[in-house]
Amino acid sequence: MGLALSIFFGFAPMFLFAWFIYWLDRYEKEPKRLLGGVFIWGAVIAAGAAFIINTLLGAGVYLFTESETATELATTSLFAPVVEESLKGLAVLIVFWLFRREFDSLLDGVVYAAITALGFAATENAFYIYAYGYLEEGYMGLLGMVFVRVILVGWQHPFYTAFIGIGLAIARMNRPVSVKLLAPVMGWSFAVFAHAMHNSIATLAGGLGGLVFGTFLDWSGWFFMFLFIVWATAHERGYIERHLKEEVHLGTISPTQFKVAVSAWIQVFVRLNALLAGRYRATARFYHLCAELAHKKHHLKHLGEEGDGAHSNSAAIQRLRSELNRLSPLAHSS
Repeated sequence: MGLALSIFFGFAPMFLFAWFIYWLDRYEKEPKRLLGGVFIWGAVIAAGAAFIINTLLGAGVYLFTESETATELATTSLFAPVVEESLKGLAVLIVFWLFRREFDSLLDGVVYAAITALGFAATENAFYIYAYGYLEEGYMGLLGMVFVRVILVGWQHPFYTAFIGIGLAIARMNRPVSVKLLAPVMGWSFAVFAHAMHNSIATLAGGLGGLVFGTFLDWSGWFFMFLFIVWATAHERGYIERHLKEEVHLGTISPTQFKVAVSAWIQVFVRLNALLAGRYRATARFYHLCAELAHKKHHLKHLGEEGDGAHSNSAAIQRLRSELNRLSPLAHSS
C-alpha cells in the first residue's frame, strides 16, 4: 500500500499541475499527443537516465574522495543540475527540431518545458515519498514528504526547465544566427544555475531556517515566472488581435467572431454554449485556427517564408483561411 500511495501522490498532483499549464495556454493549445509524449519522456527517459548517471558520477566522487559530504555536495549541486536539465531539455529540443510548426511563441516554449519537467518531477516525487517518507517513518513520513515534494517544492522542476523552453522559443522567433545559437545556451545555463542554487541551499543550509529561506527563494522565482507567463499571454493576445483585424476586412471571420477569438475569457463561455448545442468540436477548432492563422502571419512578417512551396508560411496562411471559411458557419460566436 505504501508504494501505491507513493506513486499516486507522486503522479496525481503533477497531472493537476500539467493541466494547469495546459489551461494557461489560452489561445492555441499544443497537441495533446506531443504534451503526453514530453511528459512520458520526463517521467521515464529523463528520470531514469538521470538516476543512473547521477549514481555513477556520485560513486566516482566517493571512490576518489572517500567523503560522503563531498559526494553529496558534488552530486546535488554540480552533477544533478547539469544532467537533469540536459535530459529534460532534450525533449524540448526534439519538439523544437521535429515539430517546429508547433513551436509558435514564448508561451509554447514554457508549456513544453514545464510539462516535460512535471513528468520528471512525478517520478522523482514518487521515489522520494516512498524511500525517504514511507520506508523511514511509515505513513506519517509519507504524508510529510508529500507536503515537502508537492507543496513546498512542487513547481521547482518546471521553473528550472522553463528557461530552456524560453531560450529555444527566442531562437525560434528571431532571424539572427547569433540569437539562434546564444539563446538556447543562455536558457540552459539559467536552468542549471537555478537548479544548482536550490540544491546547494538545501544541502548547505540545514534546519528550519534553511528550509524557510529555500522555500522563500523558490516561491519568489515561481511568482516571477508566473508574471512572465501573464506577460507572454498578453503579448500573444496583442499580435493575435493585430493580425486578425485584417481577416475581418477580408471576410475570413466576422466582427463577432473576432471579438471571441481575441478574448480567452469570452471563448470559455462560447465553448460552453457550443458544448450544449453539440457544436463544440467545430467551435474549438475554429478559434484554435484563428490563433494559428495569427501566428503564421506573425511569422511571415518577422521570419519570412521559412520554407518553399506548400511548406511556406504563405501557403499555410491560405490553407488556414480556407478551413476557417469552411468552419465559420458551424462555429458558435455567442
